[in-house]
Amino acid sequence: MPDGALSHLRVLDLSRVLAGPTAGQILADLGAEVIKIERPGRGDDTRHWGPPWFTGTDGELHGESAYYLAANRGKKSVTVDITKTEGQRIVRDLAARSDIVLENFRVGGLARYGLDYASLSAINPGLIYCSITGFGQTGPDAHRPGYDFLIQGMGGLMSITGEPDDVPGGGPQKVGVALADIMSGLYAVIAVLAALAYRDRTGLGQYIDLALLDVQVASLANQAMNYLVSGEAPERLGNAHPNIVPYQVFAASDGHFILAVGNDDQFRRLCDLIGTPEMANDERFATNAARVEHRGELIPFLQSVFACADSSDWLKQLEAAGVPCGPINRIDQVFADPQVQARGMQVEAEHPLGGPVPLVGSPLKMSATPTEEASAPPTLGQHTDAILQEVLGLDDGARERLRRDGIID
Repeated sequence: MPDGALSHLRVLDLSRVLAGPTAGQILADLGAEVIKIERPGRGDDTRHWGPPWFTGTDGELHGESAYYLAANRGKKSVTVDITKTEGQRIVRDLAARSDIVLENFRVGGLARYGLDYASLSAINPGLIYCSITGFGQTGPDAHRPGYDFLIQGMGGLMSITGEPDDVPGGGPQKVGVALADIMSGLYAVIAVLAALAYRDRTGLGQYIDLALLDVQVASLANQAMNYLVSGEAPERLGNAHPNIVPYQVFAASDGHFILAVGNDDQFRRLCDLIGTPEMANDERFATNAARVEHRGELIPFLQSVFACADSSDWLKQLEAAGVPCGPINRIDQVFADPQVQARGMQVEAEHPLGGPVPLVGSPLKMSATPTEEASAPPTLGQHTDAILQEVLGLDDGARERLRRDGIID
């Protein structure tokens, strides 16, 4: 297999939980060597966020949590106590030999250890240093801790997610995955790649200040612009779309399905399918703008039609008519989907605990530099000796002394 696009790069990943580790995992998928620095004896917080656990053939009581496995494939784990002078020296020496640093400590948290950007860039001017925090390095909330759930609320996402208050089950809802964290990891990778392009031209690294709140606001997309253009804050619409109708979930006789009519031609085909071709010429429904204005009349009618047959029948008919539609799959159905399987979105890797561990595959499909074959997320400190020997040249005696002094596991 050809080398990955980033196989010439080394990443020092000081982050934990999800946003930073997601960024590190994507860089590892693209071929970078990602060294995950963890606390001796404890490691990344998410190692303990179970059940469920992967126990392997060794059958260890807890093994590795599924949460940890989700964001750490392809990395190497090194345990270092950065609160101790010798541990700080190890991290600085690794940073001097690295291209990228990822960290998500609180603002100023690494400065007291001499591991902040100012300190590390002084010894490695080409270093790209990405700090991921809840609220950024500036502003009145900069020193507040930030968690995805809080950011989804503060950043407006929960105000537009869920059913309206006057509907049964109504009220604000968070998204079912930590979307602000995941999006922040993606934006971090984009910023790092841009900084690498700049370094290619100038030889200089730079500092990246990435905030979960900023990312969440940017991710409001059309809903943010709906407010900025109109001055009216969007309301929760459940599964309906604020700008397109009909574009939502409908209940069939046996369950639910998605109808996604994106233009007037598709609406005309829908009208022909359900036996009401005249609706396509009705001034209340002939254009998308009119349908948005008259959704209160159109949606109940469509719901009464769709309730008369089961979802599989509707999906077959709608697809045959060229009207965008789809099922609402459970996660087990997602991984059983032939398309998902054909795209290699579930993979396996041999795990140190024994046996293969199932993993989600990378969505990046590249012709000349395919993503790396997945390797299992590392056990705590799995690569400590190898990295300290191969990268820093520390011999057996030096490593044993560090272990005896509690600097490494």
